[in-house]
Amino acid sequence: MISVVGVILFIAVLTIHTLVAAVLTRYFRIRLKTQLGYVIFSFLLIPFVLLILTLLFTGILGIGVNLGDATTATGVMIGLPFALGFTIDTLYVPAPEEYDLPDTQ
Repeated sequence: MISVVGVILFIAVLTIHTLVAAVLTRYFRIRLKTQLGYVIFSFLLIPFVLLILTLLFTGILGIGVNLGDATTATGVMIGLPFALGFTIDTLYVPAPEEYDLPDTQ
């Protein structure tokens, strides 16, 4: 049986994962000068970071609900937040080149 607290904590973990994916995508877009570079780093490093966070939240802290098998858990806890975070930063946040920064002396 799923408890209300378990579902709320599960949604909180998914929100944190999505936020981490969006922030890391933004970081790679700012730091890496090529368009292909941030895509490669995003697709290689963000799922690894989300895997570590998933193991921390669901393993050590015991937060979340039973999703059945490992494939479903991987898709929901890593794939879904990665896709949402990457899409939010790539499509809805202006590119770093579009910001006007003041001149430094």
